[in-house]
Amino acid sequence: MKPTQSKSSNKKNDAPAVQANSPAWYNSKLVLSLISVFAVLLTYLIWNNFFRVERSQAANNLPTQQAVKTAQVTTTSISTLPIAIADREELRKKLVSQLEEVDHTLCSYREASKYPLSSRPIDEHPDQIYPNQAITEQHPMRKRDGKTDATIQISSSQSRVYLAANESVSFSVQAKDANQQSLPIFVTRAFSTGLNFNSDRPSSQLPLAFADNGRDGDAQANDGIASALLHPANTSLAGFHGTIRTEIEYTVNGQTGRLFFDVIYSPELPATWAGKIRDGIENGQLVFYLPIEVRQAGRYIVNARLDDAKGQAFALLNFNDLLPQGRTEIRLSAAGNLLRDKEANFPMSLRDIDGYLLKENVDPDRSLISRIEAAAHKTKNYSLKGFSDAEPDTEERRRHLKEFSKDVELAKAALIAFDPEQARRAFPQSACSLKRQASTMGSTAK
Repeated sequence: MKPTQSKSSNKKNDAPAVQANSPAWYNSKLVLSLISVFAVLLTYLIWNNFFRVERSQAANNLPTQQAVKTAQVTTTSISTLPIAIADREELRKKLVSQLEEVDHTLCSYREASKYPLSSRPIDEHPDQIYPNQAITEQHPMRKRDGKTDATIQISSSQSRVYLAANESVSFSVQAKDANQQSLPIFVTRAFSTGLNFNSDRPSSQLPLAFADNGRDGDAQANDGIASALLHPANTSLAGFHGTIRTEIEYTVNGQTGRLFFDVIYSPELPATWAGKIRDGIENGQLVFYLPIEVRQAGRYIVNARLDDAKGQAFALLNFNDLLPQGRTEIRLSAAGNLLRDKEANFPMSLRDIDGYLLKENVDPDRSLISRIEAAAHKTKNYSLKGFSDAEPDTEERRRHLKEFSKDVELAKAALIAFDPEQARRAFPQSACSLKRQASTMGSTAK
């Protein structure tokens, strides 16, 4: 029996076999190319969607190994897709870069928060090391018409910016030529006035006498520096609260120049220091208690500088809390791990203490406490072994570390899903983590 021939085999529209040089062959090649491109895009989109979807509830609660499995399921075919070697390498670089970025975030936060805000290394606040040093400035002579003369350099100085009741401030001005040689300067007019930003009525003008006579704020007579002293409590500005501007006019080489000084004055004392400072060790920290008589209850901000036994600036201590009216104490503390990390030398000295009562939604926003200048207290001799090396364990810090750690685990999981062999190798780390690791190893070696 002869085999039955298909009726369709002789139809004119039967598809012929594809020849190597036929248009259909080119179409097949184009399709394959498009599939490869699509695979690369799909890989990136899968990774991008996996890592950037805002930490779903399920992923948040998975431990590291489960997170890795989740990533592998999500990116099932990443390692088997027909991706060109160059494209795979580019994708790996992006995954590694993402891991290093989130690792840096975690590490930098851990480093920044390892000491409490109330106890910071002084080198983080260079402008706060010596708060009672004079503020100096040098600039070309500013003339009355608004122009400047660069051949005459004016050096000006003021002893402080903030003035509590009964405190005073000294101003000085000096002229030099282009070779830094002193030029005669004559202050022809000077006055101080309180600036009223919310009133059209200006406060009274207080004449101020500048002289180079070695008195009234002038350090040395006939040294070419003219100085004056402003003590608001003894003047018509005694009750003024706010910015006091001192304006002077002077002449150098027959030319007239102008200069301004601003200070912020607080005429009331919301609190006064009321006794001897004491120190001790509490919960592994070095603590100070500063007796104070509070006249106005509210939030007080107090800063103090801590020096080591060699007189080197060591830490900035801060108090920020509510105080009730009456006699109480302000507690300042130096973190135990800061003392140990920086190898503090005892006895240490507490100096240059300043503070104020914070006032919200008003201008000025503070009432100043009289400052304690220079050394105020010297500690006992303590051994560093008596202080804790533990880092702060606050709810806020734990929460942030947990969230940043999740980002790192997810980035690791994405990298393993792309390259399973990565699970057997050390993960890439940020420069911050490498530095912290080296520091920890160095401390352990000691």
